[in-house]
Order: sequence, then C-alpha cells, then structure tokens
Amino acid sequence: MNFDYNALDHLRQTHPAWRLLCAKYAPLTASFLHRVFIVPNVRILAEADLVEALEDELFVLREQMGNDAFPGSARSYLTDWADNDKGWLRKFYPPGTDEPHYDLTPASEKALAWLEGLTDRAFVGTESRLLTLFELLRQMSEGTQTDPEARIAELKRRRDEIDGEIDRILAGDIPLLDDTALKDRFQQFLQLARELLTDFREVEHNFRVLDRRVRERIALWEGGKGALLEEIMSERDAIADSDQGRSFRAFWDFLMSQSRQEELSRLLEEVLALPPIQAMQPEPRLYRVHYDWLEAGEHTQRTVARLSEQLRRFLDDQAWLENRRIMDILHHIETRALALRETIPQGDFMSLAETGADIDLPLERPLFRPAVQNRITETAVDEGDAEVDTGVLFSQVVVDRAELSGYIRRELQMRDQVSLGEIVARHPLRHGLAEVVVYLQLASEWPWTTVDEEHRERLRWRTETGRVREAILPRVILLRNG
Repeated sequence: MNFDYNALDHLRQTHPAWRLLCAKYAPLTASFLHRVFIVPNVRILAEADLVEALEDELFVLREQMGNDAFPGSARSYLTDWADNDKGWLRKFYPPGTDEPHYDLTPASEKALAWLEGLTDRAFVGTESRLLTLFELLRQMSEGTQTDPEARIAELKRRRDEIDGEIDRILAGDIPLLDDTALKDRFQQFLQLARELLTDFREVEHNFRVLDRRVRERIALWEGGKGALLEEIMSERDAIADSDQGRSFRAFWDFLMSQSRQEELSRLLEEVLALPPIQAMQPEPRLYRVHYDWLEAGEHTQRTVARLSEQLRRFLDDQAWLENRRIMDILHHIETRALALRETIPQGDFMSLAETGADIDLPLERPLFRPAVQNRITETAVDEGDAEVDTGVLFSQVVVDRAELSGYIRRELQMRDQVSLGEIVARHPLRHGLAEVVVYLQLASEWPWTTVDEEHRERLRWRTETGRVREAILPRVILLRNG
C-alpha cells in the first residue's frame, strides 16, 4: 500500500473502518458491536434482538449522561450503521424469512481489533512469538529443501535431540514451563484464535462480493449461457485456487477431521485446567473455540453454496425462456398460416425435391406362413399338504422415529458431539437394518452433522433366530449447537 497523502486521504474518506473511528458516536457504536458480536462470537442477529439489545444500551447511557446524549432511536441507529455510506453492519434477509438480519462487516471487525490493541496489557509476552517465528522459518526452509541428504541430516539431528530428551526424562530431569512461559504462550494462542475468526468473516465477505457480481451479470446478460458460465466459473476457480482459497480449504479439511477435533478438545481442557491459566480468568467460550471455528467455516461454505444455487436458477430460467421462444415461433407460424388460408399466394408457393419411383419386386415379398397352433394337454393336479408359517405374511416392522430422535437428543445433552456407533452401543438395535436406515435418515436431517470418511464403525444387532449381523459404514458424527 502507498502511504502518501493522497492515498491516505482517500482511505480516510472511503474505508468504513476509518469512518467508524472518526464517527460522532464512535464509542457507542464500537462498544455495542463489540459486546453483541465479538464477545459471544455471534455471526448473525435478527433485527428484533439487535434493537432490543441497543435499546437497553441506550437506556443505561441516557441514565448516566442525560436524555439528550443520544436522541435517536435504536432502529434508526442500526439503519444508519448499515447504510452504504457507513458500512459497519450488513443488513440482509436470509432465505425463508421476511425479517431483516444483521452481520458485522470485516471493516468494522478490523477497527474493533485495532481499538483492542490500544489498551495497555498487564503482561506482554515475546518469547512465544520468537519461537513461532523460528518455527515458521524452519518449516519454510525444510519445505523447500530439494537435497535429500540435507533433509535426512536435519531429520537425524532432530531425532538425536528427541533421543537425548527421552534419556534426560528417564533420568529424572523433566523440564517444565514456568508460569511466565505459560502466560506468554496462552496470550499468543488467544490472539491467533481471535484473528482466525476475523479471517473467516473476511473470506466470507470475498465470496459474498463474488456472488453479488454474479447476480449483476446474470441480470444484465444478453448472450448465450455457455459464455456466461465460462466467465463466472473461471472467476470462481480463480478465487478457490488463490492463496487465500487454498489456505481456507486446507484449514477446513484439517478441522473436519474427527481425530483433530478430539485432540483439540483434550488439549483445551488440559491447558485451561492449569492454575496459571485459571489465574488469568479465561473466557468460558475458549472450551469450545474450535466449534466456533467450525461454525464460522460453515457460514463461508453456505455462501459458496448460494453461488452454485444462483447458477442453477439461471440455467432453469434460461431453459424456460428458450421453451417459451419456441412456442412463440410456433404460434407465429400458425397465425401466418391462418392468414393465408383464404388468400392463396400467386406463383411458386413451395418447392419440392424431385420425386423417385419406389420399386417393389414381387419376389422380395415374404411368403405366407401358417400360424402355429398350440396343443394343450390335460394333466391331473395333485393336492398336497405343506406346513407353512403364514404368520410371516402378517408380521410388520415399525421403527419409531421419535424414539430414535429422542435417543440422539438425550446423548447430546451430556456431550458436544456423539457418533452413531456410540448411540447404538447405548441403545441396542431392535429392528436390525431398518432401524439403521432410520438413524441415517435422521442424521441427514440433523442440522449439524459431519461424516468422517477415514474411520469406520461397526453396528451390530441380533436377529430373531439368534444370529449376529453387522453393518460397516463411515463414522457419522452429530454435533450439538451452541
């Protein structure tokens, strides 16, 4: 970025973050947006909830500063903050509802993060940042090293260091981090975790801008479908294949791994239970910060899905328009034909190709073949007795969906996530494969479900005859919201 006077003056006039810092009611706007969006990590809020929260905020401030301090209403402030000349909130209507919703823009989040950095911190750690820098340099150096001998030598050196550390631990010399080192690293973790949520909102904003451009092009496009789809998909692939897109895809694949989620949960519980970390009074939401990452990533994925849905709707509309054009042409032909019915045109009306004689030789015709008459022989039908269990014809298997859904909700009350195998282990199958199919249908309808393709689960049940059967399928994980 060019930091000359003209560039900075243009940035001061156009960038929403700078306008927020220079606004008349900047303390009100920044404190309220930080309290309702950043602190609880809320992505979207309905207008009614946001108006109620802002009215409570204004009531407290007017009690302290007088009724003339903030003369406007809560709804008018929200509308002003969402205008294009401000750009601090994004006002939109989610699919299936007529109530406006609000979301924080990336520019506002940058301004709030900058304001957080202005306050004096009781503890400023530098060791963890230096170690992080060294680790990043080491990864870049090793990741670009093409000499096999050099990479093997580095791996052997690290192996010798690990062997030496193992020997020292076996001898009783166990190095531990002191309280200062723990606080230093925990502060670094908090900063990176918050920056990661900020990056998610910016990635989602970029895909939303692409979706808006696609809608504008579709509305103004007058050419063929192929040219428009090629242009749109090339831009979509350019964003997905960019450094930001590839980094987001790698992060999403890493976070969707069940083993990684379990490891993150275990590490968070262990670290937050340490006395030095508890003395820093960490926020309770840190116990599920990886689920906040997952929820933020889902919002970005839904934005990409809306882009695909917009393209599909465009194709459907184009097919309908082409069919309508064909019907208009046929209707025009019929109208012209009726107009010419009474007044036949003079001269040549239609030209036909030269006709030719079809030669049919008598000997090429097939000869007559009499029909074959089938002979039916009468046979005596013997009557016999057989022992057949007719009860099978009347037995039916009825699987109670409400009961299985209750099992899932009961398990999620005690934990944040549960797999289908764990549910079946606690509540054995009584109707066999039919009950497994109903569980899979409930999992597909569950709003927070993921599938771990790397791990398999065995679901076993016992039939009425006593035989044990099993079904092997990928691990299906159901998550609890909030």
